[in-house]
Amino acid sequence: MTNFYSRVRDELVGGGGDPTVTSGNKIPLSTSVVGIGVIVALLVWLGANNIWTLVFVLGLIVSVFLHEIGHFTTARLTGMKVTQFYMGFGPRLLAWKRGEVEYGLRAFPIGAFVRIIGMNNLDDTDPQDEPRTYRSKSFPRRLLVITAGSLMHAIIALLLFAGVFATAGRYGETGSVRVMDAPYEGSSAAAVGVQEGDIIRSFAGVEVATSREFVELVGKQQPGDTVDVVVERDGQLLTLSPTLTVFPGTEDTPEARAFFGVAGWSRDYVQLSAGSAAVEAAKEVVLTARDSVRGVFVVLNPVNIAENLTSERADPLTRPSTVVGASQVGGEIGREEGWKGVLTLLAAVNVFVGVFNMLPLLPFDGGHAAVAVYERLRSTRTRRYQADVSKLAPVTTAVVALLVMLLVAGLYLDITQPLF
Repeated sequence: MTNFYSRVRDELVGGGGDPTVTSGNKIPLSTSVVGIGVIVALLVWLGANNIWTLVFVLGLIVSVFLHEIGHFTTARLTGMKVTQFYMGFGPRLLAWKRGEVEYGLRAFPIGAFVRIIGMNNLDDTDPQDEPRTYRSKSFPRRLLVITAGSLMHAIIALLLFAGVFATAGRYGETGSVRVMDAPYEGSSAAAVGVQEGDIIRSFAGVEVATSREFVELVGKQQPGDTVDVVVERDGQLLTLSPTLTVFPGTEDTPEARAFFGVAGWSRDYVQLSAGSAAVEAAKEVVLTARDSVRGVFVVLNPVNIAENLTSERADPLTRPSTVVGASQVGGEIGREEGWKGVLTLLAAVNVFVGVFNMLPLLPFDGGHAAVAVYERLRSTRTRRYQADVSKLAPVTTAVVALLVMLLVAGLYLDITQPLF
């Protein structure tokens, strides 16, 4: 039990990764073949069910890899010693060593890690390597290395948003209201010949640019009013004069209101220039990060988790979820919108993961950043303060327990109440 606790402490509080030396242990060929075969089979199964789910999952794997590349590259550039770079957790399936770094693949493709020596006072290292430890470096260097993963997620999101905006366009208001379906049977719109695909330019003498404006203008009228509606069809403007009917189901009631009879939609993908795409992508990253901060506190709330677990239908906006649920969403969006929808979702997920990872609690990267900031504040010109992170072990244990509860609850909901 003591050895187990020490190992967990080393991995979660003492710096993350796997402190054990494994490069001398050969991996049985059967383990490598079976393990890698299972992973490949799962990916093939995903692709056979929905190719867009596979695309989304591969995008997540690449994002995780680039997160660790951020840590790996900045650590080596700032003079720190990196000993391991693994994709996945659990038993090793594949490993090789180049220089002083052991690279490899592990059985469970749910993350990755880079092992940097000497993260804090719990991480014992060879005295000869002390000048190359994380803890020996200056505050700016430590902060750069520990935040590099989340910074990489921000860069990924920025590039994905900008790429989609410049090629397929940004999903938003188009400045025009298009009739989405055939008019409601027996409605005033049907009576005057409104057709699917018509663009509504004005209603009751007022120009409309969004579906909300259109709904509000109809709501201002009374049943029986005759209004002028200007629509564009095949490049030509037509003026129609329907007499508005009563909204179905509200006849002879105090809630009776005007009804035109069409569904207008004003949102679609609008292509942007390269410069505008870059600017809008930066705005989108900031807005998504803001929403992600709010979402993190909602998702981590134990009361919210309990309410969703006991509800007959969990709230899709607040329920905990896992990569299973995210993949379901990614696959469905891919079916409806193709690659532009999948890449936009992947960009948003990258922002959320980057924000989530910067929570100022161990074992998150944000926890290590918080320790670095605390040490900097406690240090003086003549004395460098080093925190005893063993005191954070109880808090870290509680955080891990909450994460496990979140994972189990999310997986349960993803299986019993699929998002799609």
